[in-house]
Amino acid sequence: MGTGPTRSLPAVSLHVPRYENHIRSRADCGERFCRYRLTHTAMRAVRFHEYGGTDVLRVDDIERPTPGPEEVLLEVEAAAVNPVDTYFRTGDYEPGELPWIPGSDCAGTVAATGERVASVTEGDRAFATGLGNWLQGTCAEYVTVPESHLARLPDGVSAEAGAAVALVGVTAWQTLVDACSLEPAERALIHGGSGGVGHVAVQLAAANGARVTTTASPAYHNQLADLGADDVFDYSRDDLADAVVDAGAPDVVLDHRLDDYLAFDAEVAAQGARIAAIGNTDLAATFENVPRCRAKALSVHHVSMFNTPEFGAVLSRLATLMADDELTPVVARRYDLAEVPAAHDDVRNDSFLGKLVVTP
Repeated sequence: MGTGPTRSLPAVSLHVPRYENHIRSRADCGERFCRYRLTHTAMRAVRFHEYGGTDVLRVDDIERPTPGPEEVLLEVEAAAVNPVDTYFRTGDYEPGELPWIPGSDCAGTVAATGERVASVTEGDRAFATGLGNWLQGTCAEYVTVPESHLARLPDGVSAEAGAAVALVGVTAWQTLVDACSLEPAERALIHGGSGGVGHVAVQLAAANGARVTTTASPAYHNQLADLGADDVFDYSRDDLADAVVDAGAPDVVLDHRLDDYLAFDAEVAAQGARIAAIGNTDLAATFENVPRCRAKALSVHHVSMFNTPEFGAVLSRLATLMADDELTPVVARRYDLAEVPAAHDDVRNDSFLGKLVVTP
């Protein structure tokens, strides 16, 4: 896998100008600044130093980051692997300055907090997302997270579940609840119900009181029914459109491959339906029958999880659903840091229901 050699780094004294006044005034301010970690120590992190295939990923020993005033240092107990992580690795999406740590979501224990952080304190359990783009990612032993990007993880909910649900849960919430305003007793069509977003969206729609139709390979039909789907269809069947309409024309459609399914969505959708687009393979996606779309008063909403205004607020709602057993993310496979290259390959090429999780 080409992880390269690792080495241990000695602890060194932290000398950061923005903390100097805090340190000098500590005698006057009591223990207010004890929340800072004032020394750097080494940690292991998966990084890529150039764009490319999975062979560019390697485990490095690097300095543990220090949280800024509005940041939290999380000791990572679990991180999830998502398709978007591979797009940053290949350079299709450009992250921050290389070398870069991949990973968009995680869960763990608060190791330290910045001076203006109020929602969590050292020792709390939390989960986070919205990372790995212009903020360093989560496939590491520690990660700094803006306070706005995390929420407390409820007692009884594992770190693996928190990591597995974070990115896909926010995506599902932004599509079904925020963009499309799914209401109780409406019908939702979830394409790709076995996927990371799909299997959480099925549960979220069901918890919202909607009737749920989803598509998946036959191997996953029973499990999706157990997760709350009312009707599950093989996406490859020739009469899929008829089957979907017979189950109930959808008021809301969650589409993960808009270039393949946009015309299908328009055909099966109910009057006034809302379509949420979260992915595509080709750059172009077009309606085959524009007058029909106009007659149905269809609307299409393009949703990116990274545009979420308040990550923490959505994560808090997801935390409540998990605590109430209304939402249970499925962990399909587990990997350690050295196996992240394999996880990147699997998330793009293998079939499974649920999420892939890394445990540092």
